[in-house]
Amino acid sequence: MKNLKVITLTIVLALCTILTNAKPAPAGFIDKITNAYLDVKNALISGDGNAVKLKAAELLKDLSTIPDKSLNPAQQAILQKYQTKLLFDSRHMSETTVIDHQREHFASLSQNMYSLLKGVKLNTATIYQEYCPMKKAYWLSESNEIKNPYFGSKMLDCGKVTETLAPAK
Repeated sequence: MKNLKVITLTIVLALCTILTNAKPAPAGFIDKITNAYLDVKNALISGDGNAVKLKAAELLKDLSTIPDKSLNPAQQAILQKYQTKLLFDSRHMSETTVIDHQREHFASLSQNMYSLLKGVKLNTATIYQEYCPMKKAYWLSESNEIKNPYFGSKMLDCGKVTETLAPAK
């Protein structure tokens, strides 16, 4: 009987230790800005400069908020490295309806967003990095189906998937 109590207590303690150390990834802020970025990309696909302006303003607002305090120091450093660059491009995109100018900033925005997501490893959904050979620029997508934001309906399916960022575990 004493051995059964010792074994039961050991199992309970082991489970408590496992559950205490198994913390979910602090992805709230990262998911929010990723979704806002994807909204900008989808507005660019439609070719609507007004929609891009509004979606870029939402991204700018989300990027300006204080991120989740549960990011570890390495993730905080990566965020700080790219946040200013992301703010710069989203601000420029939110100040104009000229789609060509928005697309110029989108190339830089996409490269920095990719670097941020690859570095912090907190995306909760699969993200695809895609490449436009005509523009020589990348973008991120929630789908591996090519829908080119740089040329919209003119060359909607021009491009290829170059990398897949798996969801954080």
